[in-house]
Amino acid sequence: MSSAPEAASEPHKLHFIIVGGSLGGLAAGIALKTLGHDTTILERSISPLLHDQGAGIVAGGDSLEFFQRYNRCKRPTAVSSQRRHYLDKEGRIVHKVDMVQNMSSWDLTYHLMRANYDGTPSAYCDVPAPDAAHGAAVHHHDRTVTAVAEDGLGVRVSWASTSDPSVTGTLTGDRLVGADGPSSFIRSLFVPDVQRTYAGYCALRGTVPEYEASPETRETLSERFSFYHGPGIQILSYLIPGLHGTVEPGQRLINFVYYTNFPEGSAELDEILTDRNGQRHRITMPPGLTDPAAWEKQRAIAREKLPPQFAEVVCKAKRPFVQAVTDVISPEHEFLGGKVVLIGDALAGFRPHTVASTSQATFDAMIYADYISGKIGREEWKRETMGYARFIQKRGVDMGERSQHQQLSLEDYIHDRDVASTPRREEVYPEWATAI
Repeated sequence: MSSAPEAASEPHKLHFIIVGGSLGGLAAGIALKTLGHDTTILERSISPLLHDQGAGIVAGGDSLEFFQRYNRCKRPTAVSSQRRHYLDKEGRIVHKVDMVQNMSSWDLTYHLMRANYDGTPSAYCDVPAPDAAHGAAVHHHDRTVTAVAEDGLGVRVSWASTSDPSVTGTLTGDRLVGADGPSSFIRSLFVPDVQRTYAGYCALRGTVPEYEASPETRETLSERFSFYHGPGIQILSYLIPGLHGTVEPGQRLINFVYYTNFPEGSAELDEILTDRNGQRHRITMPPGLTDPAAWEKQRAIAREKLPPQFAEVVCKAKRPFVQAVTDVISPEHEFLGGKVVLIGDALAGFRPHTVASTSQATFDAMIYADYISGKIGREEWKRETMGYARFIQKRGVDMGERSQHQQLSLEDYIHDRDVASTPRREEVYPEWATAI
């Protein structure tokens, strides 16, 4: 691979093509356009707006820093959790520690980013006024990228309409940012042997409006980061913003993530990933499509195996969804001499135990913008980006294997969670993680 030039030697305006219009792609677009560069996002979804994923987000330090740097929408971005605690099977609190953490929702984060990126209006926030110092920000949906090639000093991207593949086109730019998720097409072009693999268990997810929970469950779960571990299962919950991002008490959502084992190739895995229309999904069952009979089985298991507070929210969730937990990591994050870069999940798909996927996306976007602006050098950019990706990806694998496939003491699980909460700036990466 040819050596990439130091970004500081290229102070002129660049055009960045960003593949993927979810949180990672939007974060990169916002950070780069704020520097004055032009950006074009190509999103494969046929909808101009990505649909609500129904998911909660633990807003770590890098996510908060990103919004402090770039968010121009004047509204709260998260709900605060005041305590972390663990329950036993009977629902009694057996360990607690006061700790403030910030929790948001995928949909609020997405709409805030769209407002800041290309001024897309929504019920979530007012659109900030344009800034003349910013570069152009263009968002195209219904664009599935089909090829990438060098084009002189830049890149040429070929695409086809997702809804009508006979409609095709090309786009040229100076750089390409691959932010197209853990099943990244961009990554597959350059490291085709890297495959996303199933980890042997799924995350069953859902939300319940705070006001629909019983008083006992609200008392235990509201403004708390709550956990329970049992043989082959783990469940956690926290509050997130409600409809249109409201943070009003009573209107917020109790968000749960319930990990349970489904062996690869098993009838149980096929059942939980087959929707109400009979279609088998490979990795994600979207909200609202879960087969009612399959979910009723999970309700019964929850009532049998979970503390009553957790069983209640699992049973009351109206639009549950399922995510197969997977592993993937690229050995490298830049290609074609730095003309193509991977960020976020496209670089490394973290297991959800790390609660770091959104932090990775925002960190990767910020540090790449710092590199492009000349604030840091190439070696620091590479070491920090790859060190974070490798180290946290391995941590997620270790946490998942211990949680799902080993019977450990509560103290061990608490220790794993405490280590995972280490701020990125305080992490000390081993040499293998930062080797470039």
